[in-house]
Amino acid sequence: MTDLLTIDDLDLGHLNGTRVFVRVDFNVPLSSSGEVMDATRLEEALPTIRELTAAGAKLLLASHHGRPKDGPDPRYSLRPVAAKLGELLDRSVRFAEDCVGEPAEKVAAALGRGEVALLENLRFHAGETKNDPGFADQLAALAEVYVDDAFGSAHRAHASVVGVPERLSRKAAGRLLAKEVNALGRLLGEPERPFAALLGGAKIEGKIDTLENLLPRLDLLLLGGGMANTFLVAQGHDLAGSLYEPDRIDLARDILERAKSRGIEVLLPTDLVVTDDLNNPQRVETVPVNQVPAGTKAVDVGPATREAFAAAIGRARTLFWNGPLGVFEKPPFDAGTRAVAQALESCSGFSVIGGGETVAAAHQAGATDRIGHVSTGGGASLEFLAGKELPGVAVLRKGAGR
Repeated sequence: MTDLLTIDDLDLGHLNGTRVFVRVDFNVPLSSSGEVMDATRLEEALPTIRELTAAGAKLLLASHHGRPKDGPDPRYSLRPVAAKLGELLDRSVRFAEDCVGEPAEKVAAALGRGEVALLENLRFHAGETKNDPGFADQLAALAEVYVDDAFGSAHRAHASVVGVPERLSRKAAGRLLAKEVNALGRLLGEPERPFAALLGGAKIEGKIDTLENLLPRLDLLLLGGGMANTFLVAQGHDLAGSLYEPDRIDLARDILERAKSRGIEVLLPTDLVVTDDLNNPQRVETVPVNQVPAGTKAVDVGPATREAFAAAIGRARTLFWNGPLGVFEKPPFDAGTRAVAQALESCSGFSVIGGGETVAAAHQAGATDRIGHVSTGGGASLEFLAGKELPGVAVLRKGAGR
C-alpha cells in the first residue's frame, strides 16, 4: 500500500518535544502474581518506540488489555506491563492511572523529550469499543501526533484506532503496522508461484471470506484441523464423532468444485489420529479417513498427511498458514501442527503465518527465523486477506480524515 502514511511522512526532525499518542497492542498474558508471561508484543513495538524517542518525541502509549466488564478491574491493569516495558527499554516508563482525565493529563504534561508513558487500559472505558466521540476527544487532546502500531486491533473501529486519528492531522502507521500491511499485501498482489494456503483450526466459519478471496490466486490449498473434517464429510466420508459443521457441507463441496475447475491442487488429510476421549484417552490410533471407528473422533492429521503437506510446503514459493491441524493445546495431538511447522524449513519462498496457536507452534519448532513474516494479528490478518478494508488502516491512508 503505497498510500499508507508511515513514520517517514511525519518528518522526525519536527517531532522533538512533540507529544505523540502511540496505539500499541500490549494485550499480553499476565501470571496470577502480575508478571508478564510473554513479552513478544512489547518487543515488537520497540523499534517504533525507540525511533520516536530518539527523535525527542514525548510518547503516550495506549493499549487495551483483556475484556474487562463494567469499568476498571485490577486484573486487567497495564501497570505490570509498564514495568516490563521499562526493563526492555532500559529506562523508566511512567504510568498513568487512567487513560483520560486528570491522571492522563498530568502524566502527559510532565513528560520530557524522549520520555515514555503508558496509559491505563483503554477498555476500562465503554467509550473505547463504542468509538464514543467524547472519549475520542479526550484521548486526542493528550497529543499532537498519532501513530498506530497495533495491527492486531486494526480491524476494530474503536476510539483509539479510528476516533483519535480522525481528530489529529499528523498521523502515521508505526513500523510494525506498516510491515504487516506490506507483507500481507504481497499475498494479494502478484505472489511468486506456486502460491499455497494452509488453513486449519476448528471451523470454516471465520475463514470463509479469506478463503473466497484467496481461492482465485492459489495454486495449492491445504486443509487441516476441524475445518478439514467438514470437507471430508462433503466428500462422503463418515468421521464418526469428529467435529464438523453440518451447515457448511454444501459450501465445502462448492469450494472443492471451484478449486477443481480452476486447476487448484487441494490437499485434504488422508489419515487421521483418532481418540475416544480428549481428556482421558483410552484409545488412540491412526486410521485412513474412510475408516474412522465408531465412538472416536479425529484430533490430528496422521503421518501420511504430514508427509504430503510437508512436501507441498517445500514446493511453495509463497505460503500463508493460519490455524493448527489438530487439538494443538493437548499433546500428543499437536504432532501434526508441529510437523508442518518444522517443514517450513524447506519452504524457500516467502511465507506468512498468523494466529496464536500457529505462531506458538512455529516458535516451539524453532522455525520462526525461517518465516518471511509472523503476523501479530490473527483476526486482522484474516480480514485483510479477505479483501476487507480495515478501519485502522483506512484512516491512515493519505488524504483520509483531517
